[in-house]
Amino acid sequence: MATRKVLVVDEFDSDPMLEQHLSQQGYQIATLKLQDLNLLEVVKNLQPDAVVLNLYSPDEKVLHMMLTLNQHFAVPVIIFAEDQQTDTINNVIKAGVSAYIVDCSEPKRIKTIIEVAIARFNEQKVLKDELQKTKSQLEERKLIDRAKAILIKSKGYSEDQAYHALRKLAMDRKVSLGEMAKNVIAMVELLN
Repeated sequence: MATRKVLVVDEFDSDPMLEQHLSQQGYQIATLKLQDLNLLEVVKNLQPDAVVLNLYSPDEKVLHMMLTLNQHFAVPVIIFAEDQQTDTINNVIKAGVSAYIVDCSEPKRIKTIIEVAIARFNEQKVLKDELQKTKSQLEERKLIDRAKAILIKSKGYSEDQAYHALRKLAMDRKVSLGEMAKNVIAMVELLN
């Protein structure tokens, strides 16, 4: 297994325990301080396998940073914190954090926590990608049905004839069936 790159964002100056332990476990570490951090730019440049935040409590700024990060990059985020309030935990989950660990005083647990968070993140990513693919297929199916309905109404085709006409148009123009359906719909909307 290749060495994993971990970006550590630390709020504390006095305790390098987390970074030391991660280095001892074979991770390639880059450590930055939380203040005035452009996390998107750093993640874009470093392309870490995981982002670990070590802080007392994730405030609104941190939660917004996590939400923005998750919208732009597929990277698991693990937060080690002291705040165990239910509202904080709910907000962290909504921000897309993969793991939120309160009071991790046992260094030997850190590697397992990070590896489980990465594995769960990857599994969730597969499910999200599958869901997105299914949604796209459903949208394409709706477009095809709408285009077929247009051909049935305007040309008097049967449903089977409309499908074959749409398919032939798509093949002749070397575009997908969904793209051809969009073109047919757009043309009718333009003419109306």
